[in-house]
Amino acid sequence: MTSRTAAAIDAAHAAGRGAFIGYLPLGYPDLRTSIEAAVALADAGADILELGPPYSDPVMDGTVIQEASQAALASGFRIRDLFPAVREIAERSNVPVLVMTYWNLVLQYGVDRYADELAAAGGAGLITPDITPDAAPEWIAASERTGLDRIFLAAPTSTDERLELIVRNTTGFVYTVSTMGITGERAQLDAAARTLVERLRQHGAQRCCVGIGISNADQVAGVLEYADGAIVGTALVRALRDKGVAGVGATARALAAGTAHGAARTNA
Repeated sequence: MTSRTAAAIDAAHAAGRGAFIGYLPLGYPDLRTSIEAAVALADAGADILELGPPYSDPVMDGTVIQEASQAALASGFRIRDLFPAVREIAERSNVPVLVMTYWNLVLQYGVDRYADELAAAGGAGLITPDITPDAAPEWIAASERTGLDRIFLAAPTSTDERLELIVRNTTGFVYTVSTMGITGERAQLDAAARTLVERLRQHGAQRCCVGIGISNADQVAGVLEYADGAIVGTALVRALRDKGVAGVGATARALAAGTAHGAARTNA
């Protein structure tokens, strides 16, 4: 059975384009605004939403997202706020809603409890940047039981054995890290991303979406020459910070314009 996340990517390809996945932090600058921003992002052309609950030690995030995360925590966001927010966003948009979370937050809440509440809220799954499949048997079992997608990350430094493990245990899409380091915009995406997608295809990955460093429509188009989706975060968070919800919509529309130029699908 094709997951909702995979179906959204497939629908984009059926329409002759690549998928656009947009990230925003929940609770920034406050909970209500973050919900409105997520809905605006979906309305402006995002095929999949990636929402990040704030975390006190976001080791993978660049400065813009770190500052947003700290501001969300300061404004009072707590994990209990996550599920009602996901529910409202899912009800008001017609795109899958993924949560990108550091694993400690899930562990502290309780893996089964977290999975049950996310599924009940209409969430589509989790992106887990700091846990690998071999360390996640409890999450794999919970996601199988609830039908949630489990999206693991693959990096250019991953061994073939590691890529095999990731592909075998991932549903929805493989989150393909374009470059080593933290998130943020880069003037030029690393060629390593293209090579990594090729390696993932060799291991049977059907859907690979590239993130970290994508900030404009040209970069979206470039990534979609070889990948199934482009993930954008920092550019959208900066737009929210500087120009509010309207800025998110405008930036998302500009980014979505790049999806028609790529959409190469080499392994369906």
